[in-house]
Amino acid sequence: MCGIIGILGRREAAPILLEGLKRLEYRGYDSAGIATLVNGSIDRRRAEGKLANLATRLDEMPISGTVGIGHTRWATHGVPNEANAHPHATDRVAVVHNGIIENYKELRDGLTGAGVNLASDTDTEVIVHLISEEVAAGKSPAEATAATLRRLEGAFALAIIFSGHHDLMIGARRGSPLAVGFGEGEMFLGSDALALAPLTDRIMYLEDGDWVVLGPDGAKVFDTEDGPVERPVRRTELSGAAIGKGGYRHFMLKEIYEQPQVIGDTLQSFINPASRTMTMPDLPFDPAELDRLTLVACGTSYYACLTAKYWFEQLARIPVEVDIASEFRYREPPLPGPKGTGGKGAALFISQSGETVDTLAALRYAREAGQSILSIVNVPESAIARGSDMVLQTNAGPEIGVASTKAFTTQLTVLACLAIAVARGRGAIDAAEEARLTTALTEVPARAAEILNHDERIKGIAQNMAEARDVLYLGRGTSYPIAMEGALKLKEISYIHAEGYAAGEMKHGPIALIDDQVPVIVIAPSDPLFEKTASNVQEVMARGGRVIVFSDEAGAKALADGAEATVALQAVDPFVAPILYAIPVQLLAYHVAVIKGTDVDQPRNLAKSVTVE
Repeated sequence: MCGIIGILGRREAAPILLEGLKRLEYRGYDSAGIATLVNGSIDRRRAEGKLANLATRLDEMPISGTVGIGHTRWATHGVPNEANAHPHATDRVAVVHNGIIENYKELRDGLTGAGVNLASDTDTEVIVHLISEEVAAGKSPAEATAATLRRLEGAFALAIIFSGHHDLMIGARRGSPLAVGFGEGEMFLGSDALALAPLTDRIMYLEDGDWVVLGPDGAKVFDTEDGPVERPVRRTELSGAAIGKGGYRHFMLKEIYEQPQVIGDTLQSFINPASRTMTMPDLPFDPAELDRLTLVACGTSYYACLTAKYWFEQLARIPVEVDIASEFRYREPPLPGPKGTGGKGAALFISQSGETVDTLAALRYAREAGQSILSIVNVPESAIARGSDMVLQTNAGPEIGVASTKAFTTQLTVLACLAIAVARGRGAIDAAEEARLTTALTEVPARAAEILNHDERIKGIAQNMAEARDVLYLGRGTSYPIAMEGALKLKEISYIHAEGYAAGEMKHGPIALIDDQVPVIVIAPSDPLFEKTASNVQEVMARGGRVIVFSDEAGAKALADGAEATVALQAVDPFVAPILYAIPVQLLAYHVAVIKGTDVDQPRNLAKSVTVE
């Protein structure tokens, strides 16, 4: 959500800033802009809409300077237009901002009462004027920034430049991520390491509440009390090549096709193929002593949690609660532990970016309640990772498409490995069962590659779905969360209304929607619940529903009569079926969106990393 890049360098900044913003497009945005220092003065260019509009503006009105900041804005306060686009500036200061200033109205009223004319509807503009007032009062840029930060309430990441100061840039973060990059005689700021990947491999992540003063040769970091602190500088393996489309039409399709590889990479972190056992690192809790496991996430990651609930409860015989992160702490749930109810509990948090603000807030609630904290993230240096007792990393690599694909299946992969390890630690499964389940997991990459061979078949099915106004997805057991995830994917990128239901719930309301205009996608591997699902499908067929079945050969044959289309995948162990059946519903959503002509990689109104509540 929003993207920030800054350069304090020796080269012309504008083209570097524009390229950096392109690498941040995946976060979602509706306007963009850059500002540079030119002969000591601030110059800026902004445009509504996509970066192509900003590039056109820069072609028409070039901007020079070796110091600059850039921003892709996802609208919060104020509609998406050029006036509200960042950077916001006075003749003294220019600022780009990710996040929300919660007390902006109070600050805005104070400024307008003092005669300040505000040119936008944004909360960000108050920051510019507050810093400018402090500078006008004689404070240095660092002093002015520190004084302003103390007045701000909310979540933010900031990059700030000052007229007359070609050797200075200031950054700050509270709640929203911000990284510092170290070059040769150059310094950089970015929302994440991906933005800085082609510029440097030396990255420092600011901790929550930090602010930083950049000079040509380094960075000085200060904490919330304005005291100097040291933060580690790490080498990152990201590169500019890692985020190319690799010949695919869209990032989403590339990332779907990367799943056999990244699932395999993730499995290698946890499985000993020779002994067919889990090599999970020492967990921050004793599985045998746990009374409850709490799983918390948002969006697609939440559906990964719902799938894992079946695994943990069935294999490890441990009670599991699953919560949407944005609701979790407001429900004020009692948690087992030293500060909660009796017994021992652990909490597991899942986030692709590791920066999801609601999930991070839920983590802090669980930490305060005395829970052992385990996280599954794709970015090991992220805020959620740093706040955890242990991190289990998905080795998905950079995921640029806003609609999560390979991050989801690698999350499921890690959760499946963890469920086996916890079950073994609780004595709920024996060595033979661990070996059987582990073997099933080692076969997933090959089975995933085989599923991709159905791409053309799924594309043909999508042709008949593109005009639908409503679509239902059905599944039972672990296929139920996959049905919900399939519906979410279709909504996200094709803008077709879709809902996922437990197949047994059809008779309790949704069956009223069935007619010959409503496609019904059925996730039905041949598992112990297949016959139950088949009965629900027959009820849909009897009412003229357009049934599309994803099953294996036996299941597809059983449901072929009356189905509009079937896709027969290879038979797999029911334990790993949800990982694999996620792939065809991703492909279906992708092809429907392409046929409809929507923006597949950057769907409207959505952001990759949600860093505001």
